[in-house]
Formats: sequence, structure tokens, C-alpha cells
Amino acid sequence: MPMRGLGPGAAVRCFLLGRPAGPRLSSGPAAAAGALARAMDELLRRAVPAMPAYELREKSPAAAEGQCADFVSFYGGLAEVAERAELLRRLAGGFGVDHGQVAEQSAGLLQLRRGPREEAVLLQAEDRLRYALVPRYRGLFHHISKLDGGVRFLVRLRADLLEAQALKLLEGPHVREMNGILKGMLSEWFSSGFLNLERVTWHSPCEVLQKVSESEAVHPVKNWMDMKRRVGPYRRCCFFSHCTTPGEPLVVLHVALTTEISSNIQGIVKECPPSETEEKNKIAAAIFYSISLTQQGLQGVELGTFLIKRVVKELQKEFPHLETFSSLSPIPGFTKWLLGLLNSKAKEHGRNELFTDSECNEISEITGGPITETLKVFLSSNEWVKSEKLVRALQAPLMRLCAWYLYGEKHRGYALNPVANFHLQNGAVLWRINWMADSSLKGITSSCGLMVNYRYYLEETATNSIAYLSSKNIKASEQVLSLVTQFQKNSKL
Repeated sequence: MPMRGLGPGAAVRCFLLGRPAGPRLSSGPAAAAGALARAMDELLRRAVPAMPAYELREKSPAAAEGQCADFVSFYGGLAEVAERAELLRRLAGGFGVDHGQVAEQSAGLLQLRRGPREEAVLLQAEDRLRYALVPRYRGLFHHISKLDGGVRFLVRLRADLLEAQALKLLEGPHVREMNGILKGMLSEWFSSGFLNLERVTWHSPCEVLQKVSESEAVHPVKNWMDMKRRVGPYRRCCFFSHCTTPGEPLVVLHVALTTEISSNIQGIVKECPPSETEEKNKIAAAIFYSISLTQQGLQGVELGTFLIKRVVKELQKEFPHLETFSSLSPIPGFTKWLLGLLNSKAKEHGRNELFTDSECNEISEITGGPITETLKVFLSSNEWVKSEKLVRALQAPLMRLCAWYLYGEKHRGYALNPVANFHLQNGAVLWRINWMADSSLKGITSSCGLMVNYRYYLEETATNSIAYLSSKNIKASEQVLSLVTQFQKNSKL
């Protein structure tokens, strides 16, 4: 119970400051901020274990459980995002690597390499350098992970860290390094050997159905009947849970069992299955149409990749004849990218080079104004889909622009679109772009209604993945490559 009249955070702060929890004599914001900063420094000084000398690294006693619990309690009492960000900033900046030790050990190793030395001496010098490169806060995270609920707390802490980075409350190399260290530790704790594959059906516990419904980030679940369809016949819904928290979804995959590779999401999430009893001869393809992470602190941990591989194996056991596996994926960011192009073309005041002359004339005739300005207005809303003429006129140019966005737009050499990058890393093929595949408001506003199939040829995924990761080569179908060629011929960025 928190002390009377104070929230849990205030109670913890007072405790750490060593004074009774009562009314403050100085209530100004500057005084409050200063007191909180001092409380943070005192907490970190006590809670973050010191790095023992190299010779004592395996003999030093573990940090007291109470010190780690103090950190967890204090952090949990910080209600504001900015307060949590400030504590993480102080942790990252003040309790990282001892750069003096790193320099000393590096110099010693270089000195040894200049002359003949026994291999054992060199290996020990390298081990000393490795030890010096471990940041102090890693010890805190390690000890917290041993507390009851400690790993779950660290997942939430990383989610806060990522949110603070996105809000520009936390920046700099020390913060990025701490994020990388924590992500690496979570990747070990959530490796495939510790994960259980669980299937969701209409008979699953209500709590599980509720969590799966609430975590659906791609195609939101509207009601219980909608949820029932998604876990019913000709559908599979599976998730990974950690061995320590069975029944708690970490990442969820929705699969539709169909007669062919689907080109429209409404046919999956809205239409009822052909019958209540599955007929195996009607199942020729498995379509991955949604994958959602339920814990934002696990971003970058390869849960989705492992989940798809495991589900494919389970489906092959259940349907030995099944050979066709594909996604039906959204294209988040396409509309934003396209509007950015239109804005840049408008500033140039020159000829619009995204569209051919005949396309410009046809679209201008339909919209009744200059193509760049009118398209910016139309594409910023979903009103344009109400005009059949405009939908037909935009199909060819938007298809080739989308093909280029997925195939040609890069970030550090890899696909700019995050969904494309995910499936291509898995070894899938950029197989087919589908026009008017998602007529929902979200689909129209985020990707002009376009969706894409990433097809998994199981015998080629390993080769494709290596080619993409090492050489940044994107494997694409003839349809996509043809659209890219049309773009290069008819459009200029």
C-alpha cells in the first residue's frame, strides 16, 4: 500500500530520499524536479551493481534482491513518460562502459600482439577486454530478470525506452547502446527454445480471445462474431507464449486456408467460410494475412519469423498436400510516400513526371483541376474511391508507383517499407500487387487500397534470404518486375 496521501511513486521517492512522506515545504516545480533528480541519482547509485575486478568476476556476491526491487518499485511509480525517460537517460549515460578500462585493456592487448606470446596469454587478454566492454547497467538488467515478473518488467521498460526515443525525449549514442544491449538480452530470453506455440479456437479461454482481439493491429476485430470467424473453420490463429507465462500471447499470426492465393482482404475477414466443416480438398493455399506483436518492448526480437516457420510446419503436418504459402500484406506508408512526391512536384512548378501525358489529361478531366493539386486533396481522404472513373484512371499509374515503392525505394540498401523488409528477410518473393484489395478506410488512407502478396517458396526461402541480407537483392515476380519497368519508362522521381 502506498503511504496515505501520496501515489506509489511519491512514496518510493520519499523513502529513497530518507525522509518521511509528508507535505513538502517547497512546492515549486524547480524544487520538485531537483528532489526527483537527486532521488534518481541515489537510486541508481544503490541499485546498479558495480563491476567486480576481472579476477573476482565469478566470486563476487550477487546484488541484493532488495536493491533491484527498489529500482522496479521506483520506476513503476513514475507516472509521466518524461520522468521515466529521464531515469533511463541517467542510467544509460552514467552506468555504461568504463572507457578508461577499455582503453587500458586494449593497449595491453595490442602490446602483447607485438611480440611472441603464448596463445593462452592472448586469449586471457582478449577476455579481459570483452569483460571491460560490458556496461554496468547490464548487471542491473540481469539481476532484475531473476525477480518474479522481472523479465516482463524489462519488456515494458524497453517499450518505454522505444516510445521515449520516438518522442525525441531520449536521444544519443548511450541510449542507442543501452537499447541494443537490452534487445540482445531479450532475444536470448525469448529465443525459439523458450517459446510455446498455441492455437486459438472459439473454445479458448475468454482472456486469450480478448487479448488476441485487442492486439490485432493490422485488421481490427469489430465484435465477437468477427472474432469467431477468425478462429473458426478454414482459419488458423496461432501465437507464441513464453514458457514462464503460458497462455499469454507475445506475437499472433492469423492464417486463412483458401483455394488460391487471395487478392482481397475483405474476402478473408468479412465473408463467412464455405461450410462449418473443413473439406481438405478445398484447401490449396495458406494465406498469412495478419501478424501482430502484443508487446512493443519485443520489437526487433525475431518472434514473427520463428512463428511463421513453426506454423508452416504445423500446417504441413495437418495438410500434407499443402504446398502454397503466401502473405496478403498491407503497404503502410505508400500513401504518405506518394503525397510526398506530389508535394515535391508541386514545388518544382514543372511538368508532372509521375504520370504520362494521357494519364494527366484523363485524371485532370475527371477531377476538374491540375493533376498534382487535385490528387493531393483526393488522396488525403477516401473520397476518390467513390468515383469509378477516377479509380480506373488511377489503377495503372498507382500500380507502377507502388511497385517502385516496394522494389526500388531503399533504406540502407534494404526495402524502405517495413512489411516488405520483414518478408524479404524471411526469404519470400515479392509476388503480386493487388489493386483495390483493401477497401476499408484504413486501407484506402494508408495504401490507396493496394495490398501485396509475399509468396513463400519453401525450397527457396533460405537462398532468397541470404541473397537479400548479404547482397540486398530482392526476388520479385514477372508481374512486379514488369510494373517496375513501366515505372522506369513512364515516371521520373
